[in-house]
Amino acid sequence: MSDGKALPLRQFADFLRVGQTRLTEKWMKMVFDDGDLIEADKLTYDQLADHLPQILAKLCAALDAQGVEKVEPAMEHDAKMHGIVRWRQGYRIEELVRELDLFHFVLSDALDEFVDTDASGTFARGHERRARRLIANALSFVTLTSIREAVHERDRKVDEYTGRLERANHELELKQRLVGDLHESRMQITRSVVHDLRNFLNAFTMALQLIARAPMKAEAALTLANRQAADMKQLVDQMVEYSVVLGDNNPLSVEKVELHDLFDELVASSRPDVEGKGLRFHARFDSELSSVTSNRLKLKQVALNLISNATKYTKSGEIEIGFAKVDDGGWSICVSDTGVGIAPSDVQRVFNEFERAAGEDIPGAGLGLAIVKELCRVLQGRIHFESRVGQGTTFEIRFPIELQSPR
Repeated sequence: MSDGKALPLRQFADFLRVGQTRLTEKWMKMVFDDGDLIEADKLTYDQLADHLPQILAKLCAALDAQGVEKVEPAMEHDAKMHGIVRWRQGYRIEELVRELDLFHFVLSDALDEFVDTDASGTFARGHERRARRLIANALSFVTLTSIREAVHERDRKVDEYTGRLERANHELELKQRLVGDLHESRMQITRSVVHDLRNFLNAFTMALQLIARAPMKAEAALTLANRQAADMKQLVDQMVEYSVVLGDNNPLSVEKVELHDLFDELVASSRPDVEGKGLRFHARFDSELSSVTSNRLKLKQVALNLISNATKYTKSGEIEIGFAKVDDGGWSICVSDTGVGIAPSDVQRVFNEFERAAGEDIPGAGLGLAIVKELCRVLQGRIHFESRVGQGTTFEIRFPIELQSPR
């Protein structure tokens, strides 16, 4: 189309540019006066104006070009941003449509005003029809794009909140399961302690009755009572140790630990109990090991509980403890025995509280491996074990050479 035919629409575009502030204020007054636009009353001048000035500028460019096609990408961007902003400001879809309709009314009135004031007479009815069609097409495109973007933003938020809700429900289910497990664990503690206390009291009562009825058998009765008292002391000591491990909320302190010194101490303290049961005790230390950064007391607790557990469940044969270097970043404590072993059906519960080998009359509370598991969690240790029923068990725990102290 020639410049001569395009000139009237450009003149109207210039009219809109000159009157932009006046037209914007007129539109804003219509918005504030409209009782259906509730959310608009909560906005400041700048918040309400939003992208309307940019959309008006793109409309003027479309009038210059006598078509929306050339400015459609830029107009689409402004319309999308307008839809997003209005959604975040709390607009309902019908409010978004209504305020853009009012903008359309303002532009239609502006066109009527321009036609009435056209003294030159160059803006013919054909120009007016084209201008109205172009305004209608442009505002229709803006409205549809804004609505789509607002709906998309709404759906995105719904998906986000749905995801959060699903995660919260999942976490709640996990916590409910943990609470249930904790309740069952506490009930297991109660049952186990009551069972052991009852056995202790029954045996102690029998010993007292035996002394009363047959003074000549007092020595045997006292031996029975002393053995029961020793078992009860072991039970109480292990429960105290476990409660201390679980209740230790202090920050983990790390230090330089000389592993050979710790190893010698463990061997010296464990050998009497192992050999006193008629078992052979083997100790091996990797010469490549020197010192590590960890917590000495907790490492000692881990090793002692493993050795004690192995000694309880081994009637004949041997027990071995070893310290070895695994790689540049790790080392391990390994304790093996020739004891009763662990049945495949018991593998999943071997670290549970108060678990003991089935059918075995073993003293203690069954907390040794539960203590090991908790200590390894704190020391960043990884537990691996292999076992065969009737042949024995090997526990290997790998620790980092440099344990980082938590902040």
